[in-house]
Amino acid sequence: MSISVAVAEAFAPVIDAIEAGRLPGAVLGAIDAEGQRAVVMAGSAEIVPTTSAVTRETYFDLASLTKSLFTTELLIENIARGTVDLDQPLGELIPDLRLYERDAPERHLTVRSCLVHQTFLPAVEPLYTLGLEPHTLEAYVLQRTWPHGKPVYSDINFILLGILAERLNDRPLREHALAPGFSFAPPTELCAATEWCPWRRRVLRGEVHDENAAAFGGIAGHAGLFGTIDGVLDYAGALLADLRDPHSLRGSLLIREPSDRTLGWEMATPGWHGGRYASDRTLGHTGFTGTSMWIDPDAGVAWSLLTNRVHPTRHAPSVVLTLRPAVSDLLLARLTRR
Repeated sequence: MSISVAVAEAFAPVIDAIEAGRLPGAVLGAIDAEGQRAVVMAGSAEIVPTTSAVTRETYFDLASLTKSLFTTELLIENIARGTVDLDQPLGELIPDLRLYERDAPERHLTVRSCLVHQTFLPAVEPLYTLGLEPHTLEAYVLQRTWPHGKPVYSDINFILLGILAERLNDRPLREHALAPGFSFAPPTELCAATEWCPWRRRVLRGEVHDENAAAFGGIAGHAGLFGTIDGVLDYAGALLADLRDPHSLRGSLLIREPSDRTLGWEMATPGWHGGRYASDRTLGHTGFTGTSMWIDPDAGVAWSLLTNRVHPTRHAPSVVLTLRPAVSDLLLARLTRR
């Protein structure tokens, strides 16, 4: 079956959800190992206070896909240059981390442990409520005595990694070059709206949804990247090629950690959002705003479902949790004839 037909058929449950008023808008795209791609879209980029349709050029707030597509990439580039080692303690790389307690446990966290979410750090903390300007907020994060808990998926891990990337590359995250189809500040009129934010007192469109990323100035290691479907597919196609090449750096780093993650990504597990037909080597990630992306090197395909499921509020019932595996199953079943 052609990739265009497979994508169109896999999009059917998304169209049903949009027509039922359970999702504002969405775009689904896939790319195969030969570089063939297909994209379909439906619904609204914004429904309040005005209305506009999703197009192929719509930028979505990628939310936690920032962790994989941006922050992890910056660190892999530094690994390739030899400026950082995966098992190097953060205290060696960020000397002012817990500056007044040289044996503090935060200083012994490693790049690897943060990338695979195997630290004691909490999932999230409302840092934005402190009302600090970005540089002071960074200092707070670095000097904070963090509570200890069992390893969980943690935004704090990637906030620290974002600070590390800035130090290694000697420039703010916002000043790093982005490929076409990605932006930290896309044109408002081209963006899918997210939430009416009680803190900022407005519908967010073209500004980051994540409150902590906003407090850091719009971009942090865990959130802040916007992307179009073609920007995401360009990245996905390049990563798919790398993962199929055993001699590439990324290919050599595709190692399943005990947490069922690899560096910056989740790997296929029973019941995950990438569907039941994904191979064991499939990796993927999701974003709180309703975004998602997967790469299956064995099937030779990568795909992304981008939605604005939090528009106009995160508190409405969400269908995206069931749509993601349903779409993935339909797509892979048709492409792999299962």
